[in-house]
Amino acid sequence: MLPDTPQRKNRHRGKLIATAMFALTLLAMKLLGIDYDFMRRALELDTSPTTQAGSTLTLLGLFAANAYIVSLLPRTTQMVIVWIELLALVVLFFMNFNLSLTFMISKLPVMLMRGALTTLGISLLSITIASMIAFLGAIAKLSQNGMISGAATFYTSLFRGVPLLMQIYMIYMGLPQLGYVIDAVPAGIAALSLCYGAYMTEIVRAGMQSISRGQWEAARSLGLSPFSVLSKVILPQAIPLVIPPIGNQYISMLKDSSLVSVIGIWELMYLSRNLGSKTFQHLEMLVLAALIYWFMSIILEFAQRKLELKFSPHKPNAK
Repeated sequence: MLPDTPQRKNRHRGKLIATAMFALTLLAMKLLGIDYDFMRRALELDTSPTTQAGSTLTLLGLFAANAYIVSLLPRTTQMVIVWIELLALVVLFFMNFNLSLTFMISKLPVMLMRGALTTLGISLLSITIASMIAFLGAIAKLSQNGMISGAATFYTSLFRGVPLLMQIYMIYMGLPQLGYVIDAVPAGIAALSLCYGAYMTEIVRAGMQSISRGQWEAARSLGLSPFSVLSKVILPQAIPLVIPPIGNQYISMLKDSSLVSVIGIWELMYLSRNLGSKTFQHLEMLVLAALIYWFMSIILEFAQRKLELKFSPHKPNAK
């Protein structure tokens, strides 16, 4: 590949701007009510096999030309363009639902200030508790004590084998049968923490076991305590290995927190159903909730990436 001279960089920047402007133009036309769906109308007027084949070839040609032009650009620029184009397609897809943007914008403050904050609060508390459970559970499963290891194995088997929705119901409605009444929010946090703590226990255990047994024995032969062996030898090497899968579990927990709406917690999913039911605009509220979930997931993805770079054993080469 030729080196990026100032002229080539300018051409790359121009292509990126042109692509972005094309996508934004399509969005603007749709928002202004300008009909650009001429190809579909043409196909409706003439549905002969020849026309269908010609239109298909045209679309394939446009796709190939776009892919070829994008392939000439630097990798980072390619990623930006692909994101812009795919985002434009997603927006156009939702616009075909004839959604009321005015209604969605009017409900956005409530969804953010109450629904999103409640969802984030429950998710962050659950993530913190689940992480502590996972660390303790992994140590317990690796313990030489059969009772401790057996209890940890039973815990992970139970909470990974029972659906999360059922766990929420069992904690919220089952504990009062034993004389302990629990509110909806603590019940939801407990269910999320126990369920994802079980999954993350296996992730942490696998990360710790990936460190060779010789390092455990060498550290113990130097007189280090079990806690020092874990904190100074094992965990610094295991953390970079477990960050990606645990990050995925965090994102999954954020989305699965929507299940606590079944016990009346006013989080995103609960609000989207109730606010949309009053005017029968369910789809608008569901799409708005989906976009907010996506935005929060992007934030978690960004944080996960930062953690991966921070703990990467090859920091100079990480990009």
